[in-house]
Amino acid sequence: MIYLGSDHAGFALKRKVEALLLGKGIAFMDYGALTCDKEDDYPDFCILVAKAVARHAGSKGIVIGGSGIGEAIAANKVKGVRAAVVYDDFTATKSRQHNDANVIALRARGVPAAKSLRLLTLWLRTPFSKATRHKRRIAKISRYER
Repeated sequence: MIYLGSDHAGFALKRKVEALLLGKGIAFMDYGALTCDKEDDYPDFCILVAKAVARHAGSKGIVIGGSGIGEAIAANKVKGVRAAVVYDDFTATKSRQHNDANVIALRARGVPAAKSLRLLTLWLRTPFSKATRHKRRIAKISRYER
């Protein structure tokens, strides 16, 4: 399951992400925003997405905003979430391979939607490497969270 959320800045891109997921037959749940309201606040949606990901092992989240930065910061406040801002092929693959990122943060401003959708597709299909050194590093982060 994919959990999805954005503020007003990411609203249009979120609609395109939904179409992509539907086209690939990937189940998702939209945590908002459900309308484009310039007064909304990204933490409201990103924290809901992150909580859902943390509750459901093996799930992933997608948070979208103007820059993706605040969205990742908000999501990373939830124990068990590893959110990564992804802006190129390298960050899309390494965030999954090395960090087992379970939430992707996309920026809607300054990046063509087609590029964001391509990066999302790459991120979704990239597995965690399960290399010992990466598992060890993630375990250290998890211990600190506790």
